Amino acid sequence: MPEPAPLASLLALQNLILGKWVSQAVSVAAKLGIADLLKDGSRPCDELARAAEVDATALYRLLRALASVGVFTEEADRRFALTPMAELLRSDVRGSLRAVATMTGEEWTWRPWGELHRSVKTGERAFDGIFGMPPFAYLAANPGAAAVFDEAMTGWSVQNSLAVAAAYDFSGIGALMDVGGGHGYLLATILKANPALRGVLFETAEVSEGAKARFAAEGLADRCQVASGDFFAAVPAGADACILKSVIHDWDDSHATTILRNCRQAVGPGGRVLLAEMVVPPGNDPHVAKLLDLEMLIMVGGHERTEVQFRDLLAGAGLRLTRIVPTASPTCVIEAVVD
Repeated sequence: MPEPAPLASLLALQNLILGKWVSQAVSVAAKLGIADLLKDGSRPCDELARAAEVDATALYRLLRALASVGVFTEEADRRFALTPMAELLRSDVRGSLRAVATMTGEEWTWRPWGELHRSVKTGERAFDGIFGMPPFAYLAANPGAAAVFDEAMTGWSVQNSLAVAAAYDFSGIGALMDVGGGHGYLLATILKANPALRGVLFETAEVSEGAKARFAAEGLADRCQVASGDFFAAVPAGADACILKSVIHDWDDSHATTILRNCRQAVGPGGRVLLAEMVVPPGNDPHVAKLLDLEMLIMVGGHERTEVQFRDLLAGAGLRLTRIVPTASPTCVIEAVVD
């Protein structure tokens, strides 16, 4: 009979297997706004339960579990307080992940993971078979889900945007177009760091309204235009460079090539196309892109890509990869030019 596995290996694997317990518990705490209730200091669980309008005993069990993994801390007499991780669940802090945590508990994000086996067998995304339509069509048909998604993407974007703006030299660009730029957080961050730069945000008509409000609020309306349309049909001309953050990973090679070709046509000879994406590293070292790639498989049918895959993808769209600029976040800036 084989020797039993070392205890450390058993416990490590057990923690991985039971990871869904933690993610769902964090999501519930985020939905209830527990971190906001604790922003001024520790409070008794009963008091938190009354404020959140939930069962006090069940809330205690939830917070005790989260305190055991470093999200919140339990003090004497069933009082709870924030930890550095829990601070990121507050809705009023820069870089808050509350919306991201909330999204992970939404049915339309966790149910496809239950069909990962089918996606691995077929190579097809699981989302459509569950909800009867592709994910972006689902979001268009469900405004509540779309609002959660947009807020989560903005929350996730904060640190990545700051890192991209700090790492890449935009000084040689006169006008930058953010293609599929959501509510404009990345472009606003870049414009504030580069006062001579002009910007264009290109998005669907529904999303672009949120970008207009952001640019006006941040005093950037006179330096940034907002255009709406479909990047599969065409990308408007007029910019020296296009930047696309976390767009290309949503799509398979065929769709991604269409988007990139349209960007190439928009910037013309000598123009640049910049991709703010994670690059999957070789070997066995852990990297969030290797897990996010599974999310892309089941949800949208897209890919996280290696450097070689990006080089080939860009070449197929008539673009030449010139360099990959690392940032302080997992996101890199992949620079390509139109020869």
